[in-house]
This record gives sequence, C-alpha cells and structure tokens, in this order.
Amino acid sequence: MTNNASNQRNLRMVLIGVLALTAAAALLYLPAPDKPTRESEAPSQEAIASAILNATLPQNSGPKGYVTSDACLECHPKQHDSWAHSFHSKMTQVMSTNSVVADFNRITMDHQSERFTMDHEGNQFWVEIRDATPNEPTTPSTVEASPPLRIPMGLVTGSHHLQVFWLPAGYGNMQIGFPFTWLIDDARWVPREDAFIRPPDSPPQKEIWNLTCIRCHTTASQPRPEPANNRFDTHVAELGISCEACHGPGDQHVQHQQALARLPDKAEPNQPDTTIVQPQHLESVRASQVCAFCHSMKWFDDSEGWKETGFKYRPGDDLETTTPIIRPTTIESQPWLHAVLEKHPDLLGSFFWNDGMIRVAGREYNGLVESPCFQKGTLSCLSCHSLHYYESNDDQLARGMNSNQACLQCHETMAENIPAHTHHAATSSGSECYNCHMPHTAYALLKATRSHQIDSPNLTSTIATGRPNACNLCHLDQTLEWTGKHLQDWYAQTPIDLRENERTVSSQLIALLSGDAGQRALAAWSMGWEPAREASGSDWQPTHLARLLDDPYSAVRYIAARSLRSFPGFEDLDYNFTAAPEERTLVRHGVLEKTAALTLKQRSRELAKVLYGTDGKPDEAAIQLLQSRRNDRPIRLRE
Repeated sequence: MTNNASNQRNLRMVLIGVLALTAAAALLYLPAPDKPTRESEAPSQEAIASAILNATLPQNSGPKGYVTSDACLECHPKQHDSWAHSFHSKMTQVMSTNSVVADFNRITMDHQSERFTMDHEGNQFWVEIRDATPNEPTTPSTVEASPPLRIPMGLVTGSHHLQVFWLPAGYGNMQIGFPFTWLIDDARWVPREDAFIRPPDSPPQKEIWNLTCIRCHTTASQPRPEPANNRFDTHVAELGISCEACHGPGDQHVQHQQALARLPDKAEPNQPDTTIVQPQHLESVRASQVCAFCHSMKWFDDSEGWKETGFKYRPGDDLETTTPIIRPTTIESQPWLHAVLEKHPDLLGSFFWNDGMIRVAGREYNGLVESPCFQKGTLSCLSCHSLHYYESNDDQLARGMNSNQACLQCHETMAENIPAHTHHAATSSGSECYNCHMPHTAYALLKATRSHQIDSPNLTSTIATGRPNACNLCHLDQTLEWTGKHLQDWYAQTPIDLRENERTVSSQLIALLSGDAGQRALAAWSMGWEPAREASGSDWQPTHLARLLDDPYSAVRYIAARSLRSFPGFEDLDYNFTAAPEERTLVRHGVLEKTAALTLKQRSRELAKVLYGTDGKPDEAAIQLLQSRRNDRPIRLRE
C-alpha cells in the first residue's frame, strides 16, 4: 500500500470516530419533545442527518454590524435581484437541488485506494467512502479493510465554470476538500487535482475550506480555529459575496433608514447617508480596493488576528494598511515579504511572471495597480465593470463596456481614426483596444484570461519573461522577428537580437511545444480562439495540438483537446484527458493520422514557420526537436 493510500485510509478511520461524536452532539439540534416519545416517534434518519449537517456547517453569525442581504431586499429589490443572479452571490452555497448542478445520481468513482459513491435524497447529498480494492480473503495482510463511511455533504463552491465540494471533517465545522470536481461545461466529474495546473507527481493536498476559500468566497468570515481542541467554530456573516462585502456592514444604515421612515416629513434628507458605502462614490483607488480585497494577491499574517476575529478591512478603508498588495515590482519596499521568500523562493512564480505581471486570474487588481491608467489617471474597476448594471453575467462588464468604449471614455481622441493607430481595419479584432493592450496572458479555470495590466506589445517583455505578446497571440503562425519588424515600422520600437528559431518558427508554436506548463496552456487555448484562427489560418494547428494530448499536465491536455474540438472534423473527438496514458496515446496517434491526410491550405511561404514542409506535411524532425526542449520544471499556478 502506498503512503498516500494509507493516509487516505487513516483519514477515513478518523472521520468514522469523529463523525460518530458529531452525530451524538448533533442530536442537540433536534427540538426537544414535549412529552416522552414512543420508539416509533424517535427522530428519523432524515432528521438526524439534517442535525449532523447543521452541526458541521459554518454558523451564519458574523462580526458586529452585519445584517445579511435579506435586509436589503425590501428597499433595493432591483439591486438585490441583479446581485442574486450574479455568480458572486453563489461563490459558496449550502448544497441543495437549487445550488448543485453536479450529478449525484448514484455516481461511483475511485480515487487512490478509496471508492466514492454519491447520491442524494431531495436536498440531502451523501457520499459513501469504502475501499476500492478490498483485500482478497486468501491474501495475508496486516491492514484490515476499513468499514464504509457514509457522510452528509453540505458546502459547494462555484457555479460558473466548475463546482468543488467539501466534506465535514468532524472537527467542529471544519470542511475539507472532496477529491472530485464537477466541470460544468463538460457535465462530468474529474479528480480535483486534474482541474488545476499542478505538478503531476505532487500528492493531493489537504485543503481546509475554513482557512483558504473562506477568505474570498464568503462575507465577513471568522475561521475561529481552536487549536487546543483541534477543531473550528467558524462563523460568517453570509455565504457567498453579498451586499455587505462591497457596501460594508448594514446595521447602521438599516436603523438610519427606519428612523427616517418614522419621521412625519418624508422629504429626502439634504445630507448624504454616511452609514453605508457606495463604491462608485469613492475615489478611484479606494473604489478599486473594494474589489481588491478578493481580487488581488495580498499579504496577511497572524498578527492581524484574522483567523480569530476576521479581517479588519471594511469597504472604504485603505486596504494597504491591513493587507497590503504584493507587488514584485516594488519588492524592496515590502520588507515583511523578505523572510517568506527566503523560506519559499518559488512563491512569487506561482502567481507572477518574472517581471511582476500577474500570471493567474482572480488577482486582477495586481494587474490594474501596475497600469499607467491607474497610476497616473483615475481608472478603477468600476470604470468598466458593474455588479448591478451589467450586460453579461459572465464578466459583469457594465453596459456598453464590451467594446472600445471602455477605453474611449478617457482616450476620446483615439475614436477619430482608430485604424491609424492600430494599423488594422476598423472592424478587425486587431482594432479592439483590449486585444492589444490587455491580451490573454493570465490563466485560471482551464482557460486564458486578460491580466488587467494595461501595456503595449513589445518583444523585450516576451524575451525576458516568456509571456506571449498580443501580436503573436492573434497571429499564431508568425515569428517574433515578424512581430519585431512591424513594431519597429509602426511604433519605432528598437529592434532586439533574436535566436535562430525566434526568427524562423511561430512564437506560439514554440510555446506550445517547448514552453512550461503555463505557457503551453496559454498557447493551446489561443489556438482555439476564433479571432486568432481568423488571423492565422485554421488547418495547421490540429497536428500540433495533438502532441499535447499526452502532456504530463492534466489541465494542458484538457485545454488542447477542447481547442482541437473547435476545428472542423474534430468536433466529436472521443478523448478523456484523465484516462490512462496508453489510452491517451492511442487517441493522439489517431489524430495525427487524420491530420496527415488533410490538405493544408496555409500560404506556402508561411509553411516553414508552422513546421510544415513544402510538401504540405508536418516537419517531424523539427517538431521532435522542439518537444525535446520542453521546459519540464515543476509549475503550480495558484488560482
């Protein structure tokens, strides 16, 4: 038996004992009978299960002053409705038929030495855990098979791209990670570790919701660990990102409005209501910090006491005074970080490119704060986004901001002749401001995203960091030399020295075949991006994407397969990115055979750049050479 399997089994044995005590304690949640009951009137299994679940969930009782979103509904029905339909409101939910989209209909899956069977009865969701491979009776063993364990599940995080679930650990209301994740678009379960970019040989990590996701996926959290008892007594003002996460505690506001309503004169008061925070009325930095409390990589330590009493920050405060933003570009002014980096020198690499640009999504403020429009102007998150008046719930862009208007509201003169600046047709994706100045260079949730750091395409950053530039993210078939010549001709950028393959081979193809796992993921995603296919042709990519179907990183394999399915002839590709290596290899061979029979339509003068010969066939020697140079350094991108 492996150590990991042994650890899993030991954990299950602990759960059995601890949850038994939880079940006994949970009976206190049941209402006391008014008179002695007959045996037939004893609490039902359903009632006991509900009591156990209630005992293991975080308590809805946050810091003083919080009244929950229910208190906002009466006076602000439209705002409450727009929030309730947003993904922010569903960041963490109690599991129910309304919140769970995953399939719990007697689904059985194996993970390491354990077998998990999920089912539900109404709003009660269960998992049974047992040995996946019980010992054969004739096989001597010093390890006894563990008895099966049936656990009620209570919490789910996410409702947009994926859902992750949590198991009650039995230590108060500690919640630990369930080993499977539901991919919403694919409607399938996958092992949790396969949904993220993590070193493939690293063991699954024990995740404790009370110390990790709780920080940003709830409102006013108080983990409240009790080390002496090895348990948690976690409280939150509200699950999910609620009204008070952005507007601050609402108790004084509610009392103030109730007092006004009792006045005989119902005229609107002349003075602004200072009992509640309106982020759009704050100056740009403080307004953005409301979002940055969650959407940033920031520093916090135990000295703030956040585990016991929650974070001190409230909307409208200066976030830097309590949990300062980590900025690799100004590392010398952040002495509190030096000792951490001495112990964990690779920490920043899990979040940032080596020039300090943020590399993972969900940390958009780290990109914004490095942007000239923020540093020298009044750009804020609310310049483009709205939590109540949005066109699409996908990205919550404010109405009219899913266009160049987002930038033209400040850069008004650019509207007079955009093609003169972009050197692209006005209707081209190359004339959309954010494709050049905020390209897809960050990663999260099995896709590429915009980093939110506003800059201009240049080769210096690409060479120094390995981060793709905007030009080559669209013109996938072109080299860095091609890009450099255009940047020199159009914007007088200084030419730089390039290596041989940077002058002759597609930049994104080099990243796809030779980059690290994060670079390969971005390159694979870009090959499925329609604007890039329009600019680059769409028949040479499948043979290269096929090489990633047996990539060491599960997430890279998934993205490559998804992009491959976007090409004609591969829409119904039968491929499981979590299947055994030999099965994945067979699919890869099949795809390569199919692409070898295709007639390439790419312009003949560009064939060499995408590693095709003049005969229209892949240059296998050149492809193998690039793959042999693949950057296999372990990489973990912390979303």
